[in-house]
Amino acid sequence: MKKVTIGVIREGKVPPDFRVPLSPKQCALVKEKFPHVDILVQTSPIRCFKDEEYQAEGITVQEDLSVCDILIGVKEVQINDLIPNKKYLFFSHTIKKQPYNRDLLKALLAKKIQMIDYEVLKNKVGKRLIGFGRYAGIVGCYNGFRGFGIKHGLYDLKPANQCENRIEMEGELKKVVLPANTKIVLTGFGRVGYGAREIMNLLPIMEVSPQEYLEQEFNEAVFTHLEADDYYARISDKGFDKKEFYTQPELYKSIFNDFAKTSDMYVACHFWSNKSPLILTNEDLKNDPRLKVVADVSCDIDGPVACTIRPSTIAQPFYGYDPQTGKETDYTDPKSVLVMAVDNLPCELPKDASEDFGSELINFIFPALLNEDPDDIIGRASETTPDGELGENFKYLEDYVNGVKA
Repeated sequence: MKKVTIGVIREGKVPPDFRVPLSPKQCALVKEKFPHVDILVQTSPIRCFKDEEYQAEGITVQEDLSVCDILIGVKEVQINDLIPNKKYLFFSHTIKKQPYNRDLLKALLAKKIQMIDYEVLKNKVGKRLIGFGRYAGIVGCYNGFRGFGIKHGLYDLKPANQCENRIEMEGELKKVVLPANTKIVLTGFGRVGYGAREIMNLLPIMEVSPQEYLEQEFNEAVFTHLEADDYYARISDKGFDKKEFYTQPELYKSIFNDFAKTSDMYVACHFWSNKSPLILTNEDLKNDPRLKVVADVSCDIDGPVACTIRPSTIAQPFYGYDPQTGKETDYTDPKSVLVMAVDNLPCELPKDASEDFGSELINFIFPALLNEDPDDIIGRASETTPDGELGENFKYLEDYVNGVKA
């Protein structure tokens, strides 16, 4: 089998991202599982695993990766760092025609680079194979409980990014003490939602059905996990048809306020399309004084959750929202809603998130990338081709590349 050299690139985006696609031990595992593969790691002063840790696993660390056939990173590659006529894997943030990355896509085409976007690597039935969503849910839910403790003066959790790893972060959850009948609502059943549940399962919180949640009081803290049909209803008859909802969302309205008005915290982990109805409006928040903490892991700005008016940062994860004015305010104000809307949550636990991502890369992507690919996983996710053309599934980006507004 032909020898293939993979290069792990240095992350160049500002602010810096400390994550990596493969940990040192995973690099060694790749070489073991795929004997025809060699790995080089570009030297970096910032990544969560030091150069010396890769070298300790027998991995060569050097500056020049021009001999590599495949180059893998995490976030967008700086245009000046792109090596022509190579194969790259990273999150390009171009598939939704993001204006700030148009020049990157143009450069990939001009340099005849085959760019495989992690975001669209899917199996034959269309399910995503890789991503950081699980850790977004884990850290986002943890941050929500941290904010809840601060908002109500109940306990004080250490910031996730100041913890050595997930084990230390989870140890902090022993401090969480919640009043009786504390109610927490969670939306989203994808990677993100299931990640949030991992935190819920470590806490003294009982899960109840949506109906029980709405109708009963409890002598302990409870949460409910909602499917789309729990908080959306057809306008005409209050029914729900999943296929119709996803193809004609304008026929539906949100009934989430039934849950919001009886909740103390909302953890938002859903996927939302801008064609879908809003979930929680400012009017809902204005009339529902009980809801005081919103951990918006999905972080759609000015979107379905009205109080998410801007992203927050790892350094400053919380801000306040005044439902009466619709403006930002101090989150310690008793009338405000504390909002957590960090948009790069996995970066708070870079080692754990990287190892989780690398495991998916090895198990689900590398067999197709490095051996046979009967389901065309790589071809279907190739946004650009080695010939300097848009991939077959990405012809819709033609106007975006040419600067024509859709």
